[in-house]
Amino acid sequence: MQASKTTAGAALTRRTLLQATATAGALALPHARAASPAFTPDWDSLIGGYRAPDWFRDAKFGIWAHWTAQCVPEMGDWYARNMYIQGHAQYEHHLKAYGHPSQAGFMEMNHRWKAEHWDPDALLDLYLNCGAKYFVALANHHDNFDNYDSRYHGWNSTRIGPKRDIVGIWAKAARQRGLRFGVSNHAGNAWHWFQTAYGYDAQGPLAGKRYDAFNLTQADGKGQWWESLDPQDLYTGRNMVIPDGFTDPKAAADWHAANDGVWHVPPPANNPGFTRRWFLRCRDLIDTYRPDLLYFDNDGIPLGQAGMDIAAHFYNASMAWHGGKLEAVLNAKGLHGDRRLAVVEDVERGSRDDIQPQPWQTDTCIGDWHYSRSVFDKHQYKSAATVLHILCDVVSKNGNLLLSVPMKGDGTIDGDERKTLDGIATWMARNGEAIHGTRPWRRFGEGPTQVKGGSMGEQSAQPFTAQDIRFTTKGGALHAIALGWPQDGVMRVSSLAQDSAFAPGSIDRVEVVGAAGSLPFQRTRKGLEVRVPEGLAGSPAIALKLFGRGLV
Repeated sequence: MQASKTTAGAALTRRTLLQATATAGALALPHARAASPAFTPDWDSLIGGYRAPDWFRDAKFGIWAHWTAQCVPEMGDWYARNMYIQGHAQYEHHLKAYGHPSQAGFMEMNHRWKAEHWDPDALLDLYLNCGAKYFVALANHHDNFDNYDSRYHGWNSTRIGPKRDIVGIWAKAARQRGLRFGVSNHAGNAWHWFQTAYGYDAQGPLAGKRYDAFNLTQADGKGQWWESLDPQDLYTGRNMVIPDGFTDPKAAADWHAANDGVWHVPPPANNPGFTRRWFLRCRDLIDTYRPDLLYFDNDGIPLGQAGMDIAAHFYNASMAWHGGKLEAVLNAKGLHGDRRLAVVEDVERGSRDDIQPQPWQTDTCIGDWHYSRSVFDKHQYKSAATVLHILCDVVSKNGNLLLSVPMKGDGTIDGDERKTLDGIATWMARNGEAIHGTRPWRRFGEGPTQVKGGSMGEQSAQPFTAQDIRFTTKGGALHAIALGWPQDGVMRVSSLAQDSAFAPGSIDRVEVVGAAGSLPFQRTRKGLEVRVPEGLAGSPAIALKLFGRGLV
């Protein structure tokens, strides 16, 4: 989940994809395809026909299980890639805990992933109490392992590791609770991201000895736990293999970063089989589990025409499932111009600096994307207040927040994560009406803290203050949300000053969200002043509900 770009490679032709589809046979469920498809696989069709569904615009808050075998070592993000880079902390951990990557590669971690304490019902009850209205399950990551009963990829969770249909179980439990259900697909990057598995140590007693992916074949699995499976299907084949001759680990790591570490690239020109299989796997995922949301971890649509075919199929299938009504949300990143009309743009670990004309989404995590013991030990998770401030800011700008809660390999979350979730649940139980089902006001807010638009901006972001106010509207009322407790107990809103251009009408009544009764207030040329109840002291955000003529 990082951003860099190359222009290498070429798109797989549409004819090749159609031939692949015909060879594989029909995958759609009965009635999964519209008789006359409303969408064709091109940008003009997607731009002209798509509109974000109301369920998504109303939901505002979703929770994500970004969960794979990469959580087993509890070493954080990108373990499957970094464990093959000599000198990296994850390589050193793997060497000590599991053995050398030439003998104990990442495929062994899939075998070790058992999910033995996973209780999806209990977790989803917890997420529902936090105010989440949709839930997203990771279907596959860059490690190219499918967390579902994949008919086109044997390396999946029903055959290996948990030996359960992770996506299917999540889907059933989510829908039983009235949550919209989504899946995230990251495997379009696997063909280059996973090439470190074909590398070697540059120094030491095993210098030059290639790692497991370079040598293993299906025949080697005889009598092993992976018998009948081909490791090359998991590791994706020799697409960008580091050449022999490196004797400096740093130089080798730099080679990987500059070559197979590039991001959001076109399809592999010399491996059309990878793209063909990705297409079939993704279409199978859509047709089997009928998601409401499909998240692509890519700038734009992944893998050229293959991705465009999937986008059109997803929209047409959604209309067929819902009697002609389009209920699908497709997330992609780094979109420009009219392409933001075709899908719901996602901004990873970032925000926007103003109200957006189209619904959008930010995705972030309270820690690392994959579970990290270090984050827990150092108590470094995002607090409930931090998450809620992000939520209020994003919603005020016509966006949604998708929040990842890291899970251990055994399927549990830790006590610090529960503390954050409990704090979110407490605030949302009272103030959710200022979030769910709302729409932006005439301005998103006011205050001293400047939010820079764009992705990957969290590390440099400044914390919000009680003087930072965010606005939402619903049902004829305006919500003003202070992102903290005002020091003197008086909430001041300059945007609502007497004769303000933003609120030229009257303010007739002010309430605290979630409580009956009106509050005394004063409106001057400097702003609206409201003394908020002392019982709310310590709340991460104070939400007021205002009524008046011409206010919304």
